[in-house]
Amino acid sequence: MALITWSNDLSVNIKEFDEEHKKLISMVNDLHSAMGSGKGKEVMGPILVRLVDYTKTHFAAEEQLMRKHEYPGYVSHKSLHDDLTKQVMDLQNKFQEGRMLVTVQVMNFLKDWLSNHIQNTDKKYGPYLNGKGIA
Repeated sequence: MALITWSNDLSVNIKEFDEEHKKLISMVNDLHSAMGSGKGKEVMGPILVRLVDYTKTHFAAEEQLMRKHEYPGYVSHKSLHDDLTKQVMDLQNKFQEGRMLVTVQVMNFLKDWLSNHIQNTDKKYGPYLNGKGIA
């Protein structure tokens, strides 16, 4: 069973970013599935690497579009991106150093991080960018 299920409640009404959010959700769900089958430790390293890399790429795309269209919430949104990237990178470093295991707490952090960021932060730029002709 998926940890996070995509729904229209998560849509920011910008196709490119909705697709990227779906990929991020898929990565978290892959880790959750591996954990459920007892293979979390085997796959966590590679999934965290993909998650960190893809998150950086996704955040850069969002930020570039926000700057281009002078999104008024850009500075605070970028600050949140920087904090979230640091948190995920910290998880990755702790795992690589053997100081962290795949746990329910880690899965809940990733779920909350992704769901809350999309629903409480990303959804704010949707209407603004839609008004600029971005869909």
